[in-house]
Amino acid sequence: MHASMFGKPSSERGMAPRRDALVPTACRVISRHDENSDTSTLTLAAPEHEFPGFCSGQFMMVYARAVGEIPLSISGDPTRTDHTVVHTVRAVGAVSRALREACVGDVVGIRGPFGAGWDLESAKDDLIVVAGGVGLAAVRSAVLEALACGRFRRIVLHVGARRPSDLLYRADLDTWSRGNVVDVELSVDVADPAWRGHVGFVTQSLGRGVLEPESTTVLLCGPEPMMRMSARTMIGKGIAPQNIRVSLERNMQCGAGLCGHCQLGELLLCRDGPVVDYSVAGPLLVVKEL
Repeated sequence: MHASMFGKPSSERGMAPRRDALVPTACRVISRHDENSDTSTLTLAAPEHEFPGFCSGQFMMVYARAVGEIPLSISGDPTRTDHTVVHTVRAVGAVSRALREACVGDVVGIRGPFGAGWDLESAKDDLIVVAGGVGLAAVRSAVLEALACGRFRRIVLHVGARRPSDLLYRADLDTWSRGNVVDVELSVDVADPAWRGHVGFVTQSLGRGVLEPESTTVLLCGPEPMMRMSARTMIGKGIAPQNIRVSLERNMQCGAGLCGHCQLGELLLCRDGPVVDYSVAGPLLVVKEL
């Protein structure tokens, strides 16, 4: 397993959280974009002296006043220094619904950033990114970082969604496709009359891809069955498990490795994840009790 993913202090795996990691910082919503009927992307402005940098793949604990807080992946560009943070939130519960309905000018709280990121500095020359559903929110920052650094020979993005209307970041996907810098492969489970892309599981389009195993790093985020199937497909193509990275989710409540609610085997995902090499994550994800 790559050393940056497990077994090192959080300050060495990503940007260290502030000392008052359990105290939210007030941020104002400066823009809101509705991705679809239940998902919105919020841009939050943070005070310059409060907001540290972040690494792609890290997350924040985001607080809706008088409702509660939840972990959200950071979806913005980690190479920008404009003191904003971007989160995409799908309304599935009380807190996420309150955040999803936040309007420009509203105030929310953030804590973090927390956890280990995608660590693109150690990635190989070819990057394959696989996202299912709202999992695209967790890998968007990695794609933006990969484009900004310009060192990758090839970037392939496989995106799966239930329906075409569920796809996130349509403007980004169109831009990346037209630019011929990212090979974008879209899959939906159920098509509408206007859909001209692939219909079926994202793992089907992934299996047809041509790659050089020794030169490829894979990033996975989405439902765990999808990540397991995608990882098996990539391993079947010769990619070593330590070159496959998955973003995992459990019941994160403190974000700082104190409460233990996010434990997965020997891992505390808010501290040792959310990004973990598949050589470690794979054996844990097949244990139903975990």
